[in-house]
Amino acid sequence: MSTTNWFSNAAPVTRRVRAYFAPVNRTAQTPTLFDPAGQGTFSFTAPPAPWIDLGWIQGFTRKTASKIAAVNSGIPAAPLEQVRESLSAQVSFEFLGWTKLTMALATGSQHMNLLAPAAGATLAAVGAQATTAVAVQSGSTSTSIALASTAGFTAGQAVAVDIDNTGQTGYVGSPVSGAYIRQAISDVDYIRRVTFNVALISQITSTVLTLASPLPGGAPATGAKAQVVTGFVDREGGSFFQEWSALFIMPGSQNERIFFYYPRLQPNTGAEETPIELASKSKLERISLHAQFTALPVTDPLDGERILCYRSFLPAPNALV
Repeated sequence: MSTTNWFSNAAPVTRRVRAYFAPVNRTAQTPTLFDPAGQGTFSFTAPPAPWIDLGWIQGFTRKTASKIAAVNSGIPAAPLEQVRESLSAQVSFEFLGWTKLTMALATGSQHMNLLAPAAGATLAAVGAQATTAVAVQSGSTSTSIALASTAGFTAGQAVAVDIDNTGQTGYVGSPVSGAYIRQAISDVDYIRRVTFNVALISQITSTVLTLASPLPGGAPATGAKAQVVTGFVDREGGSFFQEWSALFIMPGSQNERIFFYYPRLQPNTGAEETPIELASKSKLERISLHAQFTALPVTDPLDGERILCYRSFLPAPNALV
């Protein structure tokens, strides 16, 4: 007969916060769902699809600005009940790594891929006219891109995979929205400039690009093409706002977990960097990305309530409840 030692669960002790983001269907305003009961025990380095691990963050602060008002009645007036007058919440923190997605989340506008330029192309702040895109062949997957020829691609480069711009309007990017086109744009490569379907090439053969990680948007869409990406650029200004679902986890010292799930977050500041001194008087600084967001509401299908954030707690094993 085994004996189990139960204990009272003290306030969790945690050192770091880990961030995960997933796309929102902008056209349908449908966020990515997170179910703490069914998904809460996942490995930190292997989140459930389509959540993307953005690593540990620092300076995590969440602040509610919702207003609660009293309904007064009687003579003299006294509170009869309370109502929610407005819903508002903000989140801010520092990303410790620079990636395509962390840069995009730390700015309020389109985030663009710098496509490899064509020979002799006119210079442009968002990258010159790109080399001709290569059509993706059938049978391609999120980690294996089949091409008629891989000439012009090299292992260690990044590649963008998406469809041509043929005069579309509305949200574009397969399937993650990278921009909103108000009126037709002539650049055939525009959608690949703003797509999030970008990954690093790890291996290459004469007809196949093997990727180091899956494309965030999954298998290429029908009609997709591939182009080499040399870097990334974003702009201060513009009318487009990124919107993503977010999940923040605080792991406790006794294997408990605190979750903050925001179905819809939009950046509410422009691009901003924060220098962090590495050592006293060393003149060396780590440049982190400052991110600040406003939470947008969703309607919970359980009871029709409008919600900004879900806070969940998974107790430590054998902790009293």
